[in-house]
Amino acid sequence: MDVREDYKRQVGEAAARLVESGMLVGLGSGTTARFFTEALGRALASGELQGVRGVPTSARTERLAQSVGVPLSELPAEGVDLAVDGADEIDPALDAIKGLGGALTREKVVAAAARRFVLVADTSKRVTRLGELAPVPVEVLRFGWLRTRASLEWLGCEPVLRARGGEAFVTDNGNLVLDCAVTAGFDARGFAAALDALPGVVGHGLFIGLAHEALLADAEGMVALRRPAAS
Repeated sequence: MDVREDYKRQVGEAAARLVESGMLVGLGSGTTARFFTEALGRALASGELQGVRGVPTSARTERLAQSVGVPLSELPAEGVDLAVDGADEIDPALDAIKGLGGALTREKVVAAAARRFVLVADTSKRVTRLGELAPVPVEVLRFGWLRTRASLEWLGCEPVLRARGGEAFVTDNGNLVLDCAVTAGFDARGFAAALDALPGVVGHGLFIGLAHEALLADAEGMVALRRPAAS
């Protein structure tokens, strides 16, 4: 395991210690969230935790949870007790860009339904302003996607169709993803609102005002951050 993988393991396992018996837990997707799900499976197997169920945010996470013995549930109307997920960028307000793994829409549905949403990452994902490292992923309907791409261009970003192995990447929802290059310091809230109002957009990777906490690790150890109080 390389150094960054070890940092991801540290925060994933730390997040698993936030889970209490009987909880319904949102299981994020991606490499860091994988360590959380695996640690949860070990805690259930050992009897340290009991009665915990998970709501997976992707087909990949669903398969992982089943393989490590985490019972699964549909997302109920009342939401989940805790959701844990990784991030591609995290700013000082704990706003984030997510979705480079392609599960952004389901991840946001679960995060928004969580009484406590915790981001986990190594400190390389910390940024001063969103847009420094990652594009904003936008999940779009296949129908009319060229028009949607043009609309995104009119909003001032540079959308690129995501591809894997020479073919267009398709989400678990059967949609396409346009990765939108933005300028660091762009108006993330304004852009998110514009995306939410755009026909053809199913979801986007701007997670604004959703995370309550973040667990970050590097060579100096692990730090827990809380969302700043609203002014």
